[in-house]
Amino acid sequence: MPIRVLIEFRAKPGMRATLLQALDEHVAAHGQDVVGYLGSTRYEPIDQPDHLVEIAEWESVQAHRDHVSKALAAGTFAPILELTAAPLKVTVLQPLE
Repeated sequence: MPIRVLIEFRAKPGMRATLLQALDEHVAAHGQDVVGYLGSTRYEPIDQPDHLVEIAEWESVQAHRDHVSKALAAGTFAPILELTAAPLKVTVLQPLE
């Protein structure tokens, strides 16, 4: 059963558009080849101009973990992390049975 991953980003002040562009570039460059990645949708919280929220769908927890491990080791998240003002908040969600 697919899972969802909620990722909360806080961009450096005034850098949300740049962060969004970096996320788009990351998905364009790497998203199509990621095993288990089913897609994502991004949201902008109302009244929080430096925040972004992404909800990604994955085939399994393990597929998500494998991707994160490989991407961190390869440094592919570096351009995104350089634009953030705080650590990412990541919540992995599974449907209730």
